[in-house]
Amino acid sequence: MTESNRSETTPDWEKRFRAPRVSLPDWAEDAPDRSLFVSNATGTYELYAWDRATGEQRQVTDRPNGTTDGVLSPDGEWIWWFDDKDGDEFGIWRRQPFKGGPDEPAVPGLEPSYPAGLALARDGRTAVVGRSTDEDGTTIHLARTGEETTLLYRHRESAGVGDLSHDGSLIAIEHTEHGDAMHSALRVLRPDGTAVADLDDTKGGTEELGLEVLGFAPVDGDTRLLIGHQRRGRWEPLVWDVVKGGETDLDLDLPGDVSAEWYPDGSALLVAHSFEARSEVFRYDLASGALVKVPTPVGSLSGVTARPDGSVEYLWSSAAEPSTVRSTTGEVVLDPPGMKSPGSVPVEDVWVEGPGGRIHALVQKPAGATGPFPTVFDIHGGPTWHDSDSFAAGPAAWVDHGYAVVRVNYRGSTGYGRAWTDALKYRVGLIELEDIAAVREWAISSGLADPGKLILTGGSWGGYLTLLGLGTQPDAWTLGIAAVPVADYVTAYHDEMEVLKAMDRTLLGGTPEEVPDRFAASSPLTYVDEVTSPVYISAGVNDPRCPIRQIDNYVKRLEKRGAVHEVYRYDAGHGSLVVDERIKQVRLELDFAARHLGL
Repeated sequence: MTESNRSETTPDWEKRFRAPRVSLPDWAEDAPDRSLFVSNATGTYELYAWDRATGEQRQVTDRPNGTTDGVLSPDGEWIWWFDDKDGDEFGIWRRQPFKGGPDEPAVPGLEPSYPAGLALARDGRTAVVGRSTDEDGTTIHLARTGEETTLLYRHRESAGVGDLSHDGSLIAIEHTEHGDAMHSALRVLRPDGTAVADLDDTKGGTEELGLEVLGFAPVDGDTRLLIGHQRRGRWEPLVWDVVKGGETDLDLDLPGDVSAEWYPDGSALLVAHSFEARSEVFRYDLASGALVKVPTPVGSLSGVTARPDGSVEYLWSSAAEPSTVRSTTGEVVLDPPGMKSPGSVPVEDVWVEGPGGRIHALVQKPAGATGPFPTVFDIHGGPTWHDSDSFAAGPAAWVDHGYAVVRVNYRGSTGYGRAWTDALKYRVGLIELEDIAAVREWAISSGLADPGKLILTGGSWGGYLTLLGLGTQPDAWTLGIAAVPVADYVTAYHDEMEVLKAMDRTLLGGTPEEVPDRFAASSPLTYVDEVTSPVYISAGVNDPRCPIRQIDNYVKRLEKRGAVHEVYRYDAGHGSLVVDERIKQVRLELDFAARHLGL
C-alpha cells in the first residue's frame, strides 16, 4: 500500500500517532550548524543528526525499543546517547561521531547505572557523568579522554549533574543530602572535587524551598550561574555569582512559574513563563532590566532556545493544532516529510472550587455535539507535572470516538505555585482524588458528563490514581484504564529505582517500615477488594519506575475475587517508543471501553 493510499484509509486518531514528529533541535555551542533531535520517522523514536549548513539529516541510533536520551557535545564532534536494555533505564553512555561511524563506550570503566545527569566540556575530551544505583546511591565522576576517571561526589540521597562552566573550571550539582527529594540544594565544585560554594534554601526556615541549576553563563571566565528558586512561592530565576557570592534577583512581574536560559552572548536571558496551562517567552536584558515579549502563538511551548543570531526557536502546539518547530524569523525550522497529523478540537478552561482551592481543568468534547457525553477523566502523571493547552494524540482519539475528555491539574501539579505542588505530603493519592472528585461532580452537574459512563484513566502517576480511585471511590467510576501504574505501593517502593525511593520517602515521610500506615492508606492494593468496575491495566515488563511485580500482586488479587479485568504486558519500560505499539495500546483501550460501556 502506498503512503497516499494508507493515509486515505487510516483513521484520524491513528494518523496522529503515525505522523512524523520531531523534538526541538539541540545545537552545538561552538558549531551551531550542527544539531541533534528526536523523531519517530521510522516508526520508532530515535536520535537524528542534522547539519544545517548542508541540510543533511542522519539517523544516529537504531534500536528495537527506541532511543530518546542524547546529548551533542559543545564542539559538535560527538553525539552521546544512553544505552539501556529494552527501556529499563539502566545502562551506559555511548558516543558516535557527528558525521557517523561506530559507537563506542563514552566512559570506559564506568559500570552500568541509572543516569543522573551529564555535562560535556568544550574541550572535546572532558565530561561530568552522574550515576545512580541501588547499592551506591548517587555518584558523580569526572572523565577525561586518556586519563583515569575520578570520583567527584558520592551520597546515598539523590543528586545530579547540573552544568559545567564555559571554561570547564566549575561544576554545579543539585543534591538532596538533607533528605527532601522534592527540594534540591546546590553545590559548586572544582574539577579536583574541592567545594567552591553551597546554596541551600531548605535551611533556616519552616518552609521547604527548592533550587535548580539552569546553566552557567556562556562566557569564558564568567562565574555567574543561572538558577531557579522558590522564595516567593513559585519558580523564578536569579543569577548567582558562585565565586564572588552575589545574587541578582530578577523579580519578574509575571504570574505562574518562570524559568530561563542564557542568550548565547551572555547579555540577556530567554525567559519561559508558564501560567494556567499555557506558556509564553520573553527576552530579559541583564544590563537594562527590560523585559520584552517574544511573539509566539497562544498555546504551549515544549521547549525554547535562543540561537547565535538572536532568533528564538521553539516547539509549539495547542490542543487543536499539532506541534511544529518554529522560529521568530517566521520560518518552520523542521517540517518532516510524510503523513501530516490531523488537528483536534480546542480545549476549554474550567475552574472548580475544591477542598484545597480552585482547581483548573481542561475539557475537550466532540465538535457540534451536545452532552451529556461518555466522559474520560485522563489523569496526568508525575505527579509534578501539569496538563496544558498542547497537542496530545491520546485525548484526541477519545474525542474522535464520541467521548468528552477532562484533564485535571490536581494538587501536586506544577504551574500553580509551590503550595499547590507541595500539597501532597503524607496523604499521597488521596489528596489528588479529592480534587478529581470535585471536578467529576462539576462535570455531571453541568451536563457535560453522563454519570453512568465515566472512565478514570491515566499513565504512570495517573495510572496509580486510577487504581486508587477505583478502590476508594468505587461508586464514582464506570470503569478504569491504568497504564504503567503503581498498584502495590510497598512492593513498588522496594523494587523501584533509588531516586524514586527517595521521592517516596519525602512524600510519605519515611520508608514502608517506618510509616506503614501511610503507605497502606495510599496503596491501591489496600482497596482492591472494593473495586467493582471493570479494570484494564497495561504494563511494561522492564519498567524501573512502576515495576511489574507490584502490578502482578494487584492483578492476582483481582483474579482471586473473579473481578472483571484485563491485563496487557509488553516488552518495554515505562511506556513504549514504538509507534505501532502505542497505537495497539490505544486500540485496546478504546475497545475495552466500548465493550463495557455498550457503545
